[in-house]
Amino acid sequence: MSDRVWETPETCYMEKLSAAAHREMLEAQGFAITENVADIPTALIGEAGEGGPIIAFLGEYDALAGLSQKAGLASHEPIVAGANGHGCGHNLLGSASLLAATALKDWLEETGTPGRVRYYGCPAEEGGAAKAFMVRAGAFEDVDIAISWHPSNFAGVQRETSLANCRIDFSFTGRAAHAAAVPELGRSALDAVELMNVGINYMREHMPSDCRIHYAVLDAGGISPNVVQAYAKVRYVVRAPELPGLLSLIERVKKVAEGAALMTETKVESTILAGVSNLIVNAPLMDVMQDVWDSIGPPPFEEEDRAFAEKIRATLTPQDISASWNQERLEERDVPLADFILPPHNENRQMGGSTDVGDVSWVVPTVQAYGATLAVGTQLHTWQVVAQGKSPLAHKGMISAAKAMAATGLAAIESEQLREAAWADLKKRRKGQVYTSPIPPGAEPPVAAMTVK
Repeated sequence: MSDRVWETPETCYMEKLSAAAHREMLEAQGFAITENVADIPTALIGEAGEGGPIIAFLGEYDALAGLSQKAGLASHEPIVAGANGHGCGHNLLGSASLLAATALKDWLEETGTPGRVRYYGCPAEEGGAAKAFMVRAGAFEDVDIAISWHPSNFAGVQRETSLANCRIDFSFTGRAAHAAAVPELGRSALDAVELMNVGINYMREHMPSDCRIHYAVLDAGGISPNVVQAYAKVRYVVRAPELPGLLSLIERVKKVAEGAALMTETKVESTILAGVSNLIVNAPLMDVMQDVWDSIGPPPFEEEDRAFAEKIRATLTPQDISASWNQERLEERDVPLADFILPPHNENRQMGGSTDVGDVSWVVPTVQAYGATLAVGTQLHTWQVVAQGKSPLAHKGMISAAKAMAATGLAAIESEQLREAAWADLKKRRKGQVYTSPIPPGAEPPVAAMTVK
């Protein structure tokens, strides 16, 4: 199934073939299917079991634009230039999560143990915030524990938090005019976009240093410089370490946009496309998963896997390789594949990026694994990830991750004490804050809007 999804890479909310592959596998494995979750055509849930606690496994299957690459080649050669590719390994992600869910389902059936397993097929993690819409729709209200993973250079427990994130489109409307004959009659929407960008640049000096703001101009108002641009559109991504700080920063960004509109005598409208919360880690679940990984050990890589990994590493820079070790604060070693499990740590580390798993972690105790599916030094969102996506080394890492997730889910099924400790840890880390969705009421999943990346 992982290879099948790799072969049909589909981006944000467009994952029709990928979702169908997961649905067919769920049906074949005896899961009851719920489709169109949260009014998202490519979101689905498979459930099996009766009574007892509910263990959720989170899967993803969206790809990235512009990363087409032939499998198994250690040189950049797109299948179709400019086409999509699984540059974040989500073809593996969903498959391993479904494998873990199936393993736990089978164990419940064989032992007659009360409990339910759910596989959540989640589209649009790459910028679409599908899980946030699913959380807002109540899809996780009765879940006891949530488990997920991500392809990586290493195997182990993911202990880093993530940044809360919001995507907002700002549309400026002005008045067209002949730019030479009667420029005084024009009101430039493009000027408003540029002034907003300048204002945000100055604001960066006066916001927390661990926040991030990025932008991309989606519509510059046309290609005729002798016409005053009557319409322009810019997309902003706003990030902050925690959800309350994100919501405050968003309001400041909106004020800058309003100021730009005031200066140019244009009008501005803002539309929130997607938003995700910061990830809340869970110590009791991480400790159990660490014990599981230490018992399982690293994937059983073979010499052929190491040989292919070495070829991939030859396409990487020394900085790429060092970055992988530095991100985990490990001493660099000259190995093509990780032959160890990441050691535990209690430091407060942040991954720097964002994920909609964060919203799940605010309402359900959540734990995630890293799976060693890549040559050490491979950076996500690159053609090298796509090249390794169907390789035997990726399959071995995927299966090891599924074992770690399934065993962690089994521990949660068997231990009420673990589930209670996980919930207590979540409540402690929320610090009395109530989950507030970063997606405003009334906003719908941007299935059409997100076709523009």
